[in-house]
Amino acid sequence: MTAAELAALHAAAFTLDRPWQEAEFASLCGSPFVHLFIRPGGFALTRTIAGESELLTLAVDPSYQRQGLGRALLRDWLAALPADCDSAFLEVAADNHPARALYAGEHFAQVATRRAYYARIDAPGVDACILRRDLTRGHSGDLAALHAKSG
Repeated sequence: MTAAELAALHAAAFTLDRPWQEAEFASLCGSPFVHLFIRPGGFALTRTIAGESELLTLAVDPSYQRQGLGRALLRDWLAALPADCDSAFLEVAADNHPARALYAGEHFAQVATRRAYYARIDAPGVDACILRRDLTRGHSGDLAALHAKSG
């Protein structure tokens, strides 16, 4: 997808927030450590560095919503993480109940809140919930060896 296509899809998916602009997508997609996951009708943009991975944005066209595409994109991201990645995190608007349910179903837990972070048109700001999921991939052998030595 081009930066213009990403921006158009983001605008269709995020009608309450300020959608990201084409230039923002172009800049991010050209950055090191940034990865784009695409499926028909949606995308996820992530950044992985220093053992952590952040979901920058996940957008699904309204005509594709409630069909499992968001979950598939989320799982694409998590499956692609390197073995040395210790955690995955994201932020989501407190009033975005479908997204919060999706993330909770994928074992993300709230660890912090940014008060009135998301500006709304003609409405008060909405809190951002910071969600995190600890990852154990790449460490299971280490834990098994540690357990064997202590037992």
